[in-house]
Amino acid sequence: MNRFNPSRRTALHWLAASAAAATFPAYAQWPDRPIRIVVTFPPGGSSDVLARLMAEQLGKKLGQPVVVDNKPGAGGTIGGTLVATAPPDGYTLLLSNTTPIALGPFTLEKQPYDPVGDFTHMAYLGAAPLVIMASKPSGIKTYAEFEDVARKQGRMDFGSGGPGSIGHIHGELLKKTTGLNMVHVPYRGGAPMTTDLIANTIPIGIDVITSYIPFFKGGQLVPLAVTSAQRAPLMPEVPTIVELKQPKLVLENFFGLSGPPRMPADVVARINSACNEVLVMPDIQKKLTELAIVAKPETLAMFNDFVKEQVAVLGPTVKAAGIKL
Repeated sequence: MNRFNPSRRTALHWLAASAAAATFPAYAQWPDRPIRIVVTFPPGGSSDVLARLMAEQLGKKLGQPVVVDNKPGAGGTIGGTLVATAPPDGYTLLLSNTTPIALGPFTLEKQPYDPVGDFTHMAYLGAAPLVIMASKPSGIKTYAEFEDVARKQGRMDFGSGGPGSIGHIHGELLKKTTGLNMVHVPYRGGAPMTTDLIANTIPIGIDVITSYIPFFKGGQLVPLAVTSAQRAPLMPEVPTIVELKQPKLVLENFFGLSGPPRMPADVVARINSACNEVLVMPDIQKKLTELAIVAKPETLAMFNDFVKEQVAVLGPTVKAAGIKL
C-alpha cells in the first residue's frame, strides 16, 4: 500500500526539484534582466554608433533590453577595467576595440589589466581604418602637402578623440616614423574635434573614418589618407598609407564584444551566435558599410587568436614609441 501522504509527497517533489535545480547553473535562464554594453568613448563616435546598432538588434535576439553605457577616459582603460572586474554573469559587456585592448593599457605606467587573460573575448564585429584629415581652410589637399607644410612650419598640431585613443597613438607613430614635429591636441571625442577642424582651430585630425564620411562628402573636411592596406570602399578616391610609402603606419580599429574573465561557456556561445546572426542581416550589413565598417562573423577561436595577435604586435609598438598617458 502506498503510505505517502500528500504533504510528504509535496515535500519530496520540492526536494527533487531543488536537487535538479542545483545541478543546473543559475545562468541557465540567462538573460533575465537588462544587459549593459560599456563603450570606452563618448557618444557619437564609431564605437558608440556600432554599440547602439548592435544593442538594438541583440535586445531583440536575446529577449532583454541591451543598453549602452559610455565610460570614456585613460585610453579606454576606465571602461576596460570596469568590465574586467565585473561579475562574469553576462550582464556587463565591453564594446572592445583596438584602443582599450591593444593600445591604451600599454600607455600607462602600471598596466591595469591583461588584455588577453582578463577578458572573455566573445564576438568579432568588424574593422574600420583611420583617416588622416585636414581642415578645408588650411589649404592642405594631399598627404604630401601635409608633410611639406609641417616641415616648412616646423610644427603641426593634430587632434584626436582623446589621450591614448587610436588617433592619438597613430599620430605619435606618424611623428616617430616621419620625424615631423607634431603636437597632440586631445579632445573628448570626435564631435568636438570635428567642430574645431571645420573652424580651422586645428589643421589636422586623425581618427577612425566612420564618423567623418558625411563631412568628406559635404566638403567640410579633406581626407588625406586612410590607414588600411586597401582603399576604403566608400572613399575609393582616398589613397592608403601604403601607397604613400608609409607601410609601418597601417593601423585599423577592430570592434568586438568582450566580457569579464571566466564567463559561462553557454552564455559566451549564445552571445557569439547572436552577434553573428545580426552581422549577416542585410540591413545591418548596409548600415555598417555606410559606417565604413567591414563586418565579418568569426568563431570564438578565431576572434581570440586575432586579439592575441593584435596585442602581441601593437603593445610592444606603443611601448617602443614611448607613448605615455
